[in-house]
Amino acid sequence: MTETREGAILVDLASEDEVPFERDFLEKIGHPVVICHGPAEGSLCPLLAGEGCDKFESAHGVVFELDLDRPQHRAIVERYRQVAGADMPIKVMLTHADQAQRYHDLLVDIEVWTHRPNAGDLDGFAAEVEAADRFK
Repeated sequence: MTETREGAILVDLASEDEVPFERDFLEKIGHPVVICHGPAEGSLCPLLAGEGCDKFESAHGVVFELDLDRPQHRAIVERYRQVAGADMPIKVMLTHADQAQRYHDLLVDIEVWTHRPNAGDLDGFAAEVEAADRFK
């Protein structure tokens, strides 16, 4: 049994994999994972509606799969930046690599993956979460 090392990581995915690789890997290295598939089509993310979000508020780090051509996804990135604080690690996986250039100003202080993260990417992210937790 894996020992829990640190706080939860929110994995916000556009795809609806039953057990995404990110969850499986992060939990194996001791980080509980909370999955969010975003609001239902036509609904507003609770963070944008000003209602708050228990999943986000309990997270110590966020991995967010985005399609920045969707206005709500751009707004969520802005909201994360406003409420997360400088010490919360946030990684954005873009669904289209060219969005990194097109939305450069929006992503200027957020790390971007233009590929599906591999074990090394996730291990590095988990280390960032652990470091941020230690220095709070």
